[in-house]
Amino acid sequence: MAECTRQELMAVFLSRELRDGEQLQVGVALPVPEAAVRLAHILHGPNMELIFLGVQMNVAHLETLPLPAFGWDNRVVRWAESFSDRGHRFDDVGSWERRVFFIGGVQVDPHGNTNLIGVGKDHAKLRFRGPGSVGTPTLSTHVGRYYIVLNSHNARTFVPRCDFVSTVGWGEGGSDARRKLGLPGGGPKYCVTPLGVMDFSEDEKHMRLRSVHPGVSVDEVVANTGFELLVPDTVPTTETPSDEELHVLRTRVDPTGTLRRRAAP
Repeated sequence: MAECTRQELMAVFLSRELRDGEQLQVGVALPVPEAAVRLAHILHGPNMELIFLGVQMNVAHLETLPLPAFGWDNRVVRWAESFSDRGHRFDDVGSWERRVFFIGGVQVDPHGNTNLIGVGKDHAKLRFRGPGSVGTPTLSTHVGRYYIVLNSHNARTFVPRCDFVSTVGWGEGGSDARRKLGLPGGGPKYCVTPLGVMDFSEDEKHMRLRSVHPGVSVDEVVANTGFELLVPDTVPTTETPSDEELHVLRTRVDPTGTLRRRAAP
């Protein structure tokens, strides 16, 4: 197998998670999840419903559709099956079981709560202002599951407590955390970063190291996480892409090399 970047590895890992017939929603500026859903649609999900920022698409029949460098590109409207938010975002939130969503964050805490608002205790004088929550509170709630996908992994992002919470993951922890808050949906399943993959423990819903990417040590992940990460006795290495997955990713999903240009932090 040819060498791949960590962003390519992340995209392939996520693509394997997605099932045929699911509705996959990706927002703006998330090239790794966008690549993942396109790859899954081409390789094993002909009945998947792809929605990029409200545009419903089918890309399996296209020879190539270059991955935008910073998320959704309005040129894809040429192939859109619809160009409307009707039923894709808020009009049909009750039918959430087959929906899958992806989010980022400027901060993530041990229970998968995320912050897209900003860093700083005073909302009027933020040290760093994020893009804002936009529709993520609703879109991450009315889904069967969602994935936290980050472009970096360091102690500034993984914090003991988010300054603001734009998306509730597992609240204060516990397997019944979302039920006690009256939240439907399956909550976050994995947090995927350039260093590894984290899941959440069954009882406490505390972030736990699931795998490390090739060339990354457990100590490196722990040192770059700003809270106590649960670490099993044995931590496997994330499975690398197959030749077919990497070929389709590079020739049909990302021929311009967006994910190859994004150096891992």
